[in-house]
Amino acid sequence: MRVLHFYKTYKPDTMGGVQELISQICSGAALRGVTSEVLTVSHDTSTVDFEDHVHHRAKMDVEIASSGFSLSAFGRFREHAEQADLIHYHFPWPFADVVHFATRLHKPTIVTYHSDIVRQKVLLQFYKPLRNRFLASVDKIVATSPNYLATSEVLQRYRDKVEVIPIGLDETSYAAPTAEELQYWRERAGPKFFLFVGNLRYYKGLHILLDALQGTEFRAVIIGSGPVERELRAQAERLKLNNVDFVGPVGDDDKIALLTLCHALTFPSHLRSEAFGISLLEAAMFGKAMISTEIGTGTSYVNVDRETGLVVPPNDPGAFREAMGKLWNDELLAAKLGQKARERFEAKFTASKMVDAYVDLYRRLVHPEATASVR
Repeated sequence: MRVLHFYKTYKPDTMGGVQELISQICSGAALRGVTSEVLTVSHDTSTVDFEDHVHHRAKMDVEIASSGFSLSAFGRFREHAEQADLIHYHFPWPFADVVHFATRLHKPTIVTYHSDIVRQKVLLQFYKPLRNRFLASVDKIVATSPNYLATSEVLQRYRDKVEVIPIGLDETSYAAPTAEELQYWRERAGPKFFLFVGNLRYYKGLHILLDALQGTEFRAVIIGSGPVERELRAQAERLKLNNVDFVGPVGDDDKIALLTLCHALTFPSHLRSEAFGISLLEAAMFGKAMISTEIGTGTSYVNVDRETGLVVPPNDPGAFREAMGKLWNDELLAAKLGQKARERFEAKFTASKMVDAYVDLYRRLVHPEATASVR
């Protein structure tokens, strides 16, 4: 079986939750006899050969509202889609909807629905008719958590064709940190600290975390870079915070070392643009307690309040500070929640479980007769 993934960006051009999801599916599916290719748009048009899948890149012509457009992508999509048994789209990316209808290929199709469109409210009004037609035309829609399915008005419109497949991680891809790396970060971060991992974007709620840190003894390490980094650093300076360390983007080895050493993970995202939270999964995999906010998305599916961590209202620095205090001052509570987080990861969020579900869905769509006969 051959599957073509179509999304706006992928490794090595960008690194993020959707890109990691696609990578995990491609690599896991390869072990199950499924050949995967990824097509994106990029300023770099060279092909990237990974060990078990290929990344093709069509030339990006223009980018509007964080969405790339490419004239050559129409031809490239048709070329690769004709060789595929199934097309796997990743939403949201309005350009994919246009290509889908323009090429008129009759192939089984699924869409992994990563997030509602939250910020571009004006453009959304123009896009809605195309979005609705696109989602109505595909064979299956995958939601990444039952929470998001339950709270998304868009997904509820297509409830009969939606399946839930939670995101999973492959623990074997996380190499153990060296003693030197652990020692370096132990000396830099101190013996006890909260950790944040992610892109520094508007919906991540880091301004709330900084407000929560003011006047406390808590120490926080922030991994990542992004559009609001300058504003956040200015806020930290204005609040005279000497207990926060912006370490910028780091390699996987350093991230793993910090996940190993941290007391707990903070995840202050306050808008529905945060649909799941890969770093929450990583924290759970490392057996760490988590603090997140209730935004009606998959974050509260990964982090269950008072079971794997603490969940507080969004946009509330005081509530976030109180939750941090509970974990900071109660080592036994933090350890207990971390243990439960690890158990929940093993039960629900391994890459193996996720890939099995996707490959099963692929086969049901590509070979419906065989699937029906087995049942």
